[in-house]
Amino acid sequence: MNALTRLAATALLTATTTVAAAPPARWVASWQASPQPVWGADFLFPTGIPAQLDAQTVRQTARLSLGGNQLRVRLSNAYGDQPVRISAASVAAAPGQVPMALAFDGQAEVVIAPGQERLSEPLGLATSALQAVQVSVYIPDRLRLRTFHWDGRQTALIGSGDQTRAPVLAPTSTTTARLFLTGIEVQAGATARSVVVIGDSITDGATASLDRDQRWTDHLAARLAPRGVAVVNAGISGGRLLRDGMGDAAVSRVQRDALDPTGVVSVIVLIGINDIAWPGTAFARGEGAPTLAELQAGYRHLVERAHARGVRILGATLPPFAGALPGTPLDDYYQPDKDALRHQLNAWLRNDGPFDAVIDLDAALRDPSHPERLAPAFDSGDHLHPGDAGNRAMADAVDLDALLPDVAPVTATATAR
Repeated sequence: MNALTRLAATALLTATTTVAAAPPARWVASWQASPQPVWGADFLFPTGIPAQLDAQTVRQTARLSLGGNQLRVRLSNAYGDQPVRISAASVAAAPGQVPMALAFDGQAEVVIAPGQERLSEPLGLATSALQAVQVSVYIPDRLRLRTFHWDGRQTALIGSGDQTRAPVLAPTSTTTARLFLTGIEVQAGATARSVVVIGDSITDGATASLDRDQRWTDHLAARLAPRGVAVVNAGISGGRLLRDGMGDAAVSRVQRDALDPTGVVSVIVLIGINDIAWPGTAFARGEGAPTLAELQAGYRHLVERAHARGVRILGATLPPFAGALPGTPLDDYYQPDKDALRHQLNAWLRNDGPFDAVIDLDAALRDPSHPERLAPAFDSGDHLHPGDAGNRAMADAVDLDALLPDVAPVTATATAR
């Protein structure tokens, strides 16, 4: 072998070794809003959205938990009774920046059949952890809204005509609900992974400061971002473990909302207080309370589904709620017998529960002088939902080593469903 040939062979070997050594990037879920069916005008709470859209653009801000060199967007028509035609969609790296167009199967337009969702093609937009992006969709036809996420804790803009490529959208109305947008995935490093938190209004962030990313999952995302771990919020206000509430029961939606998101290795469960407290209130006047055994069976179901997917699952104790929702149509939400069931459930979770680990949020949030109540510093004022300080305390109560032990990340494959 002459010198020139040896040099070429060495260069080829070096290049091959370099390519082989480069760790592959992987897709992970970085943001989520679980879909819910739109309820009727006779429900206790207003939807906060228009009954229909007609040749209008919806622009929504979403703070990613983890960034990457590409992203893709998931849009849903989960509860629709007619196809949803979106003729243009875009993503801007920040408010006021020029949006980049999204594509679906090489086209700007996508039609989502009833009960389905669609995942966009990858968009070459680099993002960083905790970066807020803006997603815009244009609905060219008159469309009755049937799928939404009620409590987005973020102001969305609705404007006339196709404004998907406009740096600044001229709104004709606003909403704090989520429309169509249910997920954002990023292509991150080879070791990136996601944690999903499935729960009710406490996780959804019912009383967290609007437009300030103060939900407890937002604070947990800030803790986990340096580890290359995303946190996605699968909370639904009014959600329950065993029965449908203001969304599907957790035992029904766990696969879609907690196990199907891309790159998930761990799930946190904080749900059950509405199962205990709704019966006898305006939400469920004639409904009987669940038994401890029924609640235990529901939790075991979640654990079995997670373990079948090789996913670690943690349970959280239910925080105190004495005096909840005073001066509202739900001021009978708290009753001593309901609190007794909460105590029984929490004791079981701590001592005999099926979860891989337990996060004791009851201990983290209760008032030491009155343990049946939230500590004043953590109470939003309605005695049920933590305020911003309480949400931070919840995130701080999570043992990150228990949440993410040193195991190989689970690989999940995203599909356009």
